[in-house]
Amino acid sequence: MTMESAPVPGAGQATAVQAHTVHPPRRSNGGTRVLGGGRRATRVAPAAQLLGADAAALAVTFAVCTPAGWPWPVVAAQTVAQVLLHAYRGLYRLGLSPSVLSEVPALLGLALLQWYVTMEVVAAWAPAQEIGWTVLAYAAAAQTVLCASGRAVVHRLRHRSAVRNPLSTLIVGHGPVARQVTAALYDHPEYGLRPVGRVAASAVSTEDAAAPPEVVKLPVLVTPQEVGRAVVQNSVRHAVFTAPPETTPDGPALFALLTGHGCRVWLVTGDTAVATRPAGVRPDHLWGFAAHPLQDGTHRPVSHAAKRVMDAVLAGVGLVLVAPLMAVCALAVRLSDGPGVIFRQERVGRHGRPFVLLKFRTLRPADAQESATRWNVASDGRMSRVGRLLRRTSLDELPQLWNVLRGDMSLVGPRPERPFFVAQFSRTHPGYQARHRMPVGITGLAQVNGLRGDTSIEERARFDNRYIETWSLWQDACVLARTAGSFFRLGGS
Repeated sequence: MTMESAPVPGAGQATAVQAHTVHPPRRSNGGTRVLGGGRRATRVAPAAQLLGADAAALAVTFAVCTPAGWPWPVVAAQTVAQVLLHAYRGLYRLGLSPSVLSEVPALLGLALLQWYVTMEVVAAWAPAQEIGWTVLAYAAAAQTVLCASGRAVVHRLRHRSAVRNPLSTLIVGHGPVARQVTAALYDHPEYGLRPVGRVAASAVSTEDAAAPPEVVKLPVLVTPQEVGRAVVQNSVRHAVFTAPPETTPDGPALFALLTGHGCRVWLVTGDTAVATRPAGVRPDHLWGFAAHPLQDGTHRPVSHAAKRVMDAVLAGVGLVLVAPLMAVCALAVRLSDGPGVIFRQERVGRHGRPFVLLKFRTLRPADAQESATRWNVASDGRMSRVGRLLRRTSLDELPQLWNVLRGDMSLVGPRPERPFFVAQFSRTHPGYQARHRMPVGITGLAQVNGLRGDTSIEERARFDNRYIETWSLWQDACVLARTAGSFFRLGGS
């Protein structure tokens, strides 16, 4: 870790400090703040406050605008609908600069939709309790005003809490934008982010040495190991990238490391060319700089639990359905190539964990060294006709359904590779190591685009990381459908 002494501006004035270590944020009374409740608490509490404000607004609206004796299932359904609609619209996401005025159009539109559907349901369910268009307009307007008022209170409380208890933040990048963002965070504590270190390659760390004296200087973290230690030791909660991770050295690896530690990651850049990324997320800003939350598809516990259930169910059903076909394949291998129907090979799974992958044997390697280090055997003369047929039809991979059922793999994900090649490709292909953020799979986005066998590793890694960054259960279903459509096109390797 490279440390530097530097002036730190406060309220427009520079004050010299000695930066011998990275310190966690301190309270205004000078005491070190104890970060209780874990990382999850800093994310859940504000969202829960917003949800409570919305629920209170809806309850008051019901009490004021609707007749007594409304059917309770309608009330319960409308409460759930409000939560789902607001969550879908992103109204519970935590922004750097929340604004009630910017939320009012969404609140009004969703309230009108919610009350219109409620009016139609009540007219069909309990005609005696039917409400008219006038009541609908009053109810939607009241709910919007009450929601906005409650959210204004929550945002104000969050603002005060951010000033009193800023969260430790790392700045990832170098150059003018990184320096300006760091200075903006020091000069504007209302964002609640206190820079405690900067992540930059050693080759560029000298660039900031010639910066003007009023620029904030922070301890420079050069290696991922230093970043990991700083995150743990200083309870870092946020990281600000000043360039897209995929365009910087070690960017994807740093992004995976930071999100793996539970940090919330932002892209704050002065480049207007990326002002609209990522798609689908409401725009935010940090003192005029475009700011976007960077999402990682690997940290969605509910969705991943659903993915695991889908894998287990489909793999179990698949094993039952293809059992006769697997028996025929096993018998063919036994008669053609002798004993040892199942081939076992060590592969690297999620987070670099090794596991034993199962396949029907199509070639008996000369020794363990050849099995671990030979890249492609598709044209090997030792392969029998049965082996070639199994490989061309991908039937040799059917035993991997057992790997999926065991939890070693998923049905869809980056294809697992042997440890020897993982180490080699991680050194030579940027982004290859980041493939291991998700469970490996029998098939994947790279495979359905024809990238299998002896094809470009760089292109495979690009497709695999694209799959991870845009992952959804629907995308898994699409990949499985495309895999099923190409299963008997004899495209295996």
